[in-house]
Amino acid sequence: MAVPQSKSELIHAIHSNFDKLMRVVQKVPPDKTAEKSLEGHVKNTQICVKDLLAYLTGWNELVIKWLEKDRAGEQIDFPETGFKWNELGKLAQKFYRDYDDLSYDALVLRLHEAKEKIILLIASRTNEALYGELCYTKWTMGRMVQFNTSSPYDNARRRLQTWLKAGSF
Repeated sequence: MAVPQSKSELIHAIHSNFDKLMRVVQKVPPDKTAEKSLEGHVKNTQICVKDLLAYLTGWNELVIKWLEKDRAGEQIDFPETGFKWNELGKLAQKFYRDYDDLSYDALVLRLHEAKEKIILLIASRTNEALYGELCYTKWTMGRMVQFNTSSPYDNARRRLQTWLKAGSF
């Protein structure tokens, strides 16, 4: 899929990649969602499917925070307060902990809800607001959203497909 260049393309990419991801998530055996047999977001670590979904949920909720701060005209602390871009492994581990108390089904629901809120926030913006001005170094808000929603959905889908095919659990 081409890199989105407009609000409508971004919404389409998010919906499309999320739907593809969810079709693969539905194939994960319920008794395998907590087995740490996927390569982690930190070198030489293993995570489970639930951790992967926690990672996606964490990023989605972070994107919501960015969009809400941007709409309010507030400064955004990219990627997250207390984290630098070279500390994304630590941020991933924070996301695993943040959602650890949720059941797998509750986490899937929370991810759905976060994705839908992102769509609503994007829909309330103009193309100019999303793609007409830079919000972080050389990136527009639309691109930052895409980097942290539709692209990770696609990456997670491919990781899960490979994992399921290999029977690595």
